[in-house]
Amino acid sequence: MPYYEYRCLDCRKRFEVYLTFTDYGKKAVVCPGCGSSNVQRKINRVRTLRTDDARLESMADPSRMDALEDDPRALGKMMREMSKELGEDMGGEFHEVVSRLEHGESPEQIEKDLPDLGSGGADLSGGLDD
Repeated sequence: MPYYEYRCLDCRKRFEVYLTFTDYGKKAVVCPGCGSSNVQRKINRVRTLRTDDARLESMADPSRMDALEDDPRALGKMMREMSKELGEDMGGEFHEVVSRLEHGESPEQIEKDLPDLGSGGADLSGGLDD
């Protein structure tokens, strides 16, 4: 259905108008609240459908990885985005680590504060435990 959202620039009310495709751009749109023709069309977000592989591939773009080594905030943001893209709850430890990274803590400090983290022996700074 060709419903279009508008906002009145005079009274600030939002409203929808039904316009056929032939009427769009030709028929005058007026605010039902105050009658003003000083209105602006609100453009909604557009969503695109991508495969899981395409989403993960875009996240693995090397240009996005540049700042990760030196910026814990960027690393935390990337980890949160990846979790969101995967659509899985990664658990409490994950959320704690990401939150601490987003607040600027270094991976080394987090590992020091949480020695039993992950119990798999993974090193947050990218290497493996000695």
